[in-house]
Amino acid sequence: MTPSVGFVGLGSIGRPMALRLVDLDLRVHDVASEPVAELVAAGAAAASSVAEAAEADVLCVMVRDDEQVRAVASEVIASGAAPVLVVHSTVAPGTPADLASLGLRVLDAPVSGGPMGAADGSLAILVGGDEASYAVAEPVLTRMGSKVVHAGPLGAGTRMKLARNLIHFVAFTAVTEAQRLAEASGLDLLALGEVVRHTDAITGGPGAIMHRDTTAPLAADDFWHGVFDHVRALGEKDLSFAIELAATLGVDVPLAQLAREHLAKGLGL
Repeated sequence: MTPSVGFVGLGSIGRPMALRLVDLDLRVHDVASEPVAELVAAGAAAASSVAEAAEADVLCVMVRDDEQVRAVASEVIASGAAPVLVVHSTVAPGTPADLASLGLRVLDAPVSGGPMGAADGSLAILVGGDEASYAVAEPVLTRMGSKVVHAGPLGAGTRMKLARNLIHFVAFTAVTEAQRLAEASGLDLLALGEVVRHTDAITGGPGAIMHRDTTAPLAADDFWHGVFDHVRALGEKDLSFAIELAATLGVDVPLAQLAREHLAKGLGL
């Protein structure tokens, strides 16, 4: 059976997520009136409080931070309702267990894909929690994301999201380093950005090397040894050229230097 749903937090990602649930028995709540009105016009019911939204089988929460998540949880507890509390916000690693210790049924289910993925239902939703709670929420989650991963017990979804976002923001920092090098070289930064997005769409970007189920060193006869040794050779060569160019232009590239130092070991070589 499809569960009834409450949704708290209708911001830039929560609002399009909730819009994908309007054909269900859906109640929505937000401190801002405009997104609530939009959801009501689309077919949802307005909940005047968190407590009213929590009168459902599943309560999805997509608010700004830990403090707001904990505030919502407190209101759920005070209401006496007992939904499966699905926390889509990215929280501290210990927060899901803290919420469960208060007697709540909790799934930590952070999302990856941004407002664009929320709008077209292509989000990746990374879920931690027990099988019974996951079974209740799964019909809701699959409406909002095309890649729903039950990562493991409570907290596993948050840990997977933090690992995923480590890639994201370290890569962003590397991009800023590359932009400084490109700018000092007299290059068009917008054209470089188009090249990066074009080739990442073809190769898969940083995720292209993520095909092993371990980070252990590679045996010489392992299939991936030859593949990654080729990656290492190309990477060390090109990073060395980039570092040399940066030195001639007076551009500081500490991430490039760290990458050259750690690439081989990170690949298992």
